[in-house]
This record gives sequence, structure tokens and C-alpha cells, in this order.
Amino acid sequence: MDKTKDISWEAEEYIPHEKNMGWYIGLVIVGLALSALGVWLKQWSFVVLVVVSVFALIVYSVRPPRKVKYALINKGLKDGNKTRNFEEFKSFGVINDNGHYAIVLTPRKRFSPRTWVYFPETQGEQIVDAFGMRLPMEEVKRDIIDKIVRTLRI
Repeated sequence: MDKTKDISWEAEEYIPHEKNMGWYIGLVIVGLALSALGVWLKQWSFVVLVVVSVFALIVYSVRPPRKVKYALINKGLKDGNKTRNFEEFKSFGVINDNGHYAIVLTPRKRFSPRTWVYFPETQGEQIVDAFGMRLPMEEVKRDIIDKIVRTLRI
């Protein structure tokens, strides 16, 4: 019998970072500066892109993270209604994100982003062992995108 069938947990889809009013004001100032540059260069599509991006960042940053139900099934990771097959990933690693533990799945496709799956510490050993039965474990380091996102508190 496969041990992964009985493993399920619930966790937030991402860890929210505190943002004060200064963060929002800075975002709007950067957006206005980039929009002014676009207007000066008469690059209207760039101006629209900046405005939409700033709006999307504000909406995304005030939205609380959803609780996601995860389950390890025989063929992969079930994340809500979506199932990701283990064959999509070449390895996994574990990272401690300021006291929040996550499995980081490295995709086989070269330009695909890594998948972060948070889990409760109480089930950590069971979850890591189950992933270890399916994928090789590698040390995970934050890439440049992770560092930028963390610095910007997105």
C-alpha cells in the first residue's frame, strides 16, 4: 500500500508580508515615474502596462491568502482541484521561510517557475518522507526572482 495516499493538509497559498502605507506610496510613486517616462517617450502601451501592473500589485497585496487543501496521491500532488504529476518535477527541497516550512518543487521544464507548497511543521517529516519516495531531494536556495519578491515584500 502506498503511504502517500493518506497524507493531506491545509495551508496558506503564500505567506503574506506586512506592508505599511509607505510601501503603497512608494509603489504609486514608482508607477507615476514610469508612466511619466512612458508619456515623455510616447510609449502608450508601456503607460497602460505600468498602470495595470500597479493596480494588480495593489489588489494582490491587500488580498489575504487562500487556504489550500493539499493531498499527496499516488500520481502526484493534489492542490485544491488541480493535480500536478510527480513527472512534472525533477526534484524537491525544503526551505524555512521565516518559520513557515515549504516544499519547493523544481520543474523539469527549463523556464517554468518553481512551485512552493507550504505545510504545517507538525506534519513535516511525514510530508518530506512522502515526497522523498517519489522525487530526489536537493538543497534549495533562493533564486534571483525569489530574492526580489522577498525584498519587495510581494
